[in-house]
Amino acid sequence: MNNTKSILLFQPDVYQKMLDDAIHCFPDECCGFLFGTENENIRSFTKILVVENTKEGDKKRRFSITPRDYMKAETLASELDLTLLGVYHSHPVHPAIPSEHDLSVAMPYFSYVIVSVYGENDIHVRSWKLNEERQFEEELVA
Repeated sequence: MNNTKSILLFQPDVYQKMLDDAIHCFPDECCGFLFGTENENIRSFTKILVVENTKEGDKKRRFSITPRDYMKAETLASELDLTLLGVYHSHPVHPAIPSEHDLSVAMPYFSYVIVSVYGENDIHVRSWKLNEERQFEEELVA
C-alpha cells in the first residue's frame, strides 16, 4: 500500500478558472474536469474543462455531470495528449470536505478537488482521492 500523498500543482490560469467558476455559480455548485500530467506522486493540472451542473432540483447541495460531458472530457484529454486526472466541484457555504454522496459516486484514481465558497474573498480549496479501502484521503494542494 502506498502511503505517499499526491501533491497537486495547478497552472495559475487553471486554478483561477476553477475559482471563477465556483464564484460565478454561487450559491449553486459548479463542476468540471481537470487534465494534466502525473509523475510519481505529483499531479500537474494544466487544462480545465468547465461543464454545466445538470443536477435536477437542488443544485446548492449536489452536482451532476452528463455522460456526454464525460465523453467530451475523455476526447479532449486524448486530443491534447493529457491525462484526465480529476473532477472539481464547489461546496457553497460548506467546508471543502467530501460528503457521503461524494464518496458514493467517486471513482478510483481521480482527484476530487472541492472549492468551498463562503463569499468572493472566502474560498478554500482541498482535494481528496480514494484509497484502497474506498475511503477519501486528502491530497496536498500546492
